[in-house]
Amino acid sequence: MTIPFIKMQGAGNDFVVLDGRATALNLPAATARQIADRRLGVGCDQLVILEPDAEGADIFMRILNADGSESGACGNAARCVAALLAEESGARQVSIRTISGLLGAEIMGPGLVEVDMGAPRLEWGEIPLNAPADTLHLNLSLGPVADPAACSMGNPHATFFVEDFLLPIETIGPQLEKHKIFPERANIGFAKVESPRRIRLKVWERGAGLTLACGSGACAAVVNAQRRGLTQGPVSVVMDGGELLISWAGARGHVLMRGPAETVFTGLLPEIL
Repeated sequence: MTIPFIKMQGAGNDFVVLDGRATALNLPAATARQIADRRLGVGCDQLVILEPDAEGADIFMRILNADGSESGACGNAARCVAALLAEESGARQVSIRTISGLLGAEIMGPGLVEVDMGAPRLEWGEIPLNAPADTLHLNLSLGPVADPAACSMGNPHATFFVEDFLLPIETIGPQLEKHKIFPERANIGFAKVESPRRIRLKVWERGAGLTLACGSGACAAVVNAQRRGLTQGPVSVVMDGGELLISWAGARGHVLMRGPAETVFTGLLPEIL
């Protein structure tokens, strides 16, 4: 049995999308890792499985990281899935459910999608952290970085504000991801605020490593920067793979993320089940 897939990308964050709506795809972690492998498989940051939603959303989006672990949210994947569903149905608005909650998406133009990522979770237990802490200034440091802010965008994030990117991210990223303060691990962002309306960002993603872009990480960076008074209004977040426009009204308002979604190629997987 072969299984069709769609390779998609949003700002360089890439995905293998599988359709499990008609036939359930219960992929073990080892199979997900094989598909995600860039030498031995198709290659991707995350594997996305489309499933029917029992609660009335247009789709349930299951997200598996490159290491086979499950993720609660992925903003770039949500844009890609919204673009797929809109192409199928002709609708401009799409509802997507994940294990972390319901997301609304709107097609803004060809290849351009805006996703309502919901309200950030700012309390230590919501992120979660392993003990009560000031989420605006975590007592956490490693090497050249210190004093991150933390929040959850459906998955846990910590944002370090830096002066430059002359940092050993591939060394400190995995250590910070798995630090004991994060019982469920965390996505680690390194943000350089260039102006109140522009941030440059690199993200070490939980379960995927250093990626070209991270949608939820961009949202977290803007939320954390705005909480510290470093940014205001819509903010352009520039990552190695592309640029996203992030808006947050503050005070537990919803975060809006606008950016590209593109189909790269399609193909067939050999028998994997």
